[in-house]
This record gives sequence, C-alpha cells and structure tokens, in this order.
Amino acid sequence: MAIIKTVKGLAPRFGKHCYFSEGAAIIGDVTMGDNCTVWFNAVVRGDVHYIKIGNNVNIQDCSCLHTLLGKAPIVIGDDVTIGHSVTLHGCEVKSGALIGMGATILDHAVIGHGAIVAAGALVLKNTIVGDGELWGGVPAKFIKKVDPQQAKGLNATYASHYVEYSDWYREADSDPANTVRCTTSEEYQTAKG
Repeated sequence: MAIIKTVKGLAPRFGKHCYFSEGAAIIGDVTMGDNCTVWFNAVVRGDVHYIKIGNNVNIQDCSCLHTLLGKAPIVIGDDVTIGHSVTLHGCEVKSGALIGMGATILDHAVIGHGAIVAAGALVLKNTIVGDGELWGGVPAKFIKKVDPQQAKGLNATYASHYVEYSDWYREADSDPANTVRCTTSEEYQTAKG
C-alpha cells in the first residue's frame, strides 16, 4: 500500500482512476489529475511547496519529486511520462514530455511540450528545454528537434500504457492471495503452499 500523508494541514488531492503501488509515498500539497499512476517506491513530496500534476501522468518506480522551499514548485502537464529513478526538483514539465530513466531536472528548469530528456541526463537549474526538443548528457545539452507527431504519438502511447498497467494491478490487488509479504524465499513457498 502507498503512504498518503498530510503535512502542515495539507493533504494530497486526487482525480479519478489514479493508482498508487506499494511503497509509493505522496505527501503534503500535491494535486493530481485523472488516470495518474505512482509506482513502487516513488516519492512525491509536497511538504515545502506545492506539486501540481495533470492527467495521464505516470511516475515510475523509485522516482523522487520534491520542491524548493517557497521558491520552486513542481508543475507537470498532461500525458507526461516520468521514467524509472528520475529526480525532479522544483521544475516544470509541460504536456506530452518524456523524462528518461535516471534523469535529473533541477530548480526552475522548464521542459517544453513534447520534449524528451534522455536517460541519465542532468538538466541544470534555470535551463529551458524547448517544445519538441531532445536533450541529453551531463550537463544536458540540445541534441536535435524531434518530429512533433512522432513525439506526441510516443509519449501518448507511454502514458496510455501506464493507465492499462494500473488496471492489471487493480485486478491483482482485488485478491489478497496475489500479494505475499515475506522476507525469505522459504516464507514465500510456505505462504503459496
């Protein structure tokens, strides 16, 4: 089960059909739209500023979203994919963008509509990634423009896949026998009979 925590009287608010995996933590001033997913061990921490997330956003395993005290919230548009182990800190990610696995985006950076940040990239603070641009590297630099229709199709496909995946997990979660909590393989074998 996910941890949903109220801090300083601010409780997370959610749209329809959102899914939160075991180990996910959603804290404080977080507003999330419809059909969003927060996967295993991801953290969405709105304790020192707000986090606003649009519709059809997937925040994949082990990602961390945090803000800068009173200065830099996180704002995420619709149909955004946040890959595995991404760090977002006080930045904006516009609709249709894709943030690759292990990327880091720092305070006041803006990722444009339909933009792609390559896996492992480091987007420094105050960086503006334009609409439909591909950036990569450490520190991240402009690589090329991406075909807008190709980017839109790719990013919308990822976003819709994660809504579908969440339905698989909802079905699995409906039967407690599908989840075994244990610390050893022997315990697992005993529990499964």
